[in-house]
Amino acid sequence: MAPPVSGLRELRSRRGEMRSRVELLLMETQARVCRALAQLDGAAAFSVDSWERQEGGGGISCVLQDGDIFEKAGVNVSVVFGHLSEEAAQQMRSRGKTLKTKDGKLPFCAMGVSSVIHPKNPHVPTIHFNYRYFEIEQADGSKQWWFGGGTDLTPTYLNQEDAVHFHKTLKEACDKHGPELYPKYKKWCDNYFYIKHRGERRGIGGIFFDDLDSPSKEEVFQFVQSCAEAIVPCYIPIVKKHCHDSFSPEEKLWQQLRRGRYVEFNLVYDRGTKFGLATPGSRIESILMSLPLTARWEYMHSPPENSKEAEILEVLRNPKNWVH
Repeated sequence: MAPPVSGLRELRSRRGEMRSRVELLLMETQARVCRALAQLDGAAAFSVDSWERQEGGGGISCVLQDGDIFEKAGVNVSVVFGHLSEEAAQQMRSRGKTLKTKDGKLPFCAMGVSSVIHPKNPHVPTIHFNYRYFEIEQADGSKQWWFGGGTDLTPTYLNQEDAVHFHKTLKEACDKHGPELYPKYKKWCDNYFYIKHRGERRGIGGIFFDDLDSPSKEEVFQFVQSCAEAIVPCYIPIVKKHCHDSFSPEEKLWQQLRRGRYVEFNLVYDRGTKFGLATPGSRIESILMSLPLTARWEYMHSPPENSKEAEILEVLRNPKNWVH
């Protein structure tokens, strides 16, 4: 979609380094997803916005708005470096990180690809994915590194076949690297995307992991690569299946109310949003790219018993195992 943030010459000169390999994976993922979405929509193209961060690094934001199928689809790559703010460092310490600063400074490099896709049709689910790499240089010159990420689905209405297809595709990607990974990261996803003040999950989950630094850097990279390659096959078939489904004004209203829940989670709980807002020089437009164009909050709204709306709420309150 655009030249990489670090420049092709620099990436080629250090092609053996993990930072270069990760950045190229992020760029490839962005291009692959954007091509698939644009081809499917047909009516709108991605705007490509390259930006620089004064403190170090930059990013490429690709956003499609008001298409035939997608109301808003954003796929953002960021590669930033500099010194962690105290607020960001404190957030990491709260997760058990031991960070040794030098003169109060902590050099870091963070890179990731992040996307949220909001379709127009309430029978097409929203998808979110994020894969990232973090590296910190401590006062003694040693480096800490870890990967994080995941892919999760947020349908307005429950479709059992879609849920099974989505989870099965992610499970197959995980199983290449160990049978224990999918159940572990599926459970982590259910627990992470939990809107505590509502008592419900944001969606029907997927996989999520963070602070992943074992068994080895190479093995974790290969795992993350498999997860990134599963994004298009886990989602695009669902979009094709439902993008021309008919829907009522009442179903559109329910989609708007569910989007309100999506906004609540992202602004109140999401770790990536919090880190971005706490990092000096962050690009706010890219951080808040995940928010839908439209959403709705109604006072004391409650769906009728035994309705399709109540059906999805039951799953959000009590997560299911979709594949075994």
